[in-house]
Amino acid sequence: MPIPQTIRVNPLDLQKRIAIGVSLPFNGPGVFNKTYTTKDQIKSNLINLLLTNKGERIMNPEFGSDIKKSLFDNITSDLTEILTEKIAESVSIFIPQIILTDVQVTNSNVDNNQIGIMIQYRLKISNEPDQITVQFI
Repeated sequence: MPIPQTIRVNPLDLQKRIAIGVSLPFNGPGVFNKTYTTKDQIKSNLINLLLTNKGERIMNPEFGSDIKKSLFDNITSDLTEILTEKIAESVSIFIPQIILTDVQVTNSNVDNNQIGIMIQYRLKISNEPDQITVQFI
């Protein structure tokens, strides 16, 4: 006899007609695209965190990951470790709803100092996996 499994769901996800946030990029009808699930909103929040430098957010100067400040540094294995640590630290503070499972920082183009970041994570409430990839040019 199979063992029944309990599936945890965020209560906000049960109200499908109510938007819980906005997604990136801001180019939808009426400027903002709405998100209706916590999974989609967490993904947008994570992208926003990566694209923001500390000091850019009004009333929350510690918000951000400072990745863009590193674009003109020499891209070495030390820098990729520092960026990975910055990402892990900022995610643990500002997006505690996820568990990082893998963070990969790659040098996309040596001549143009492009950095690619791939983050795999799990939602704490449902243990559902997801990932994002962001290119910094």
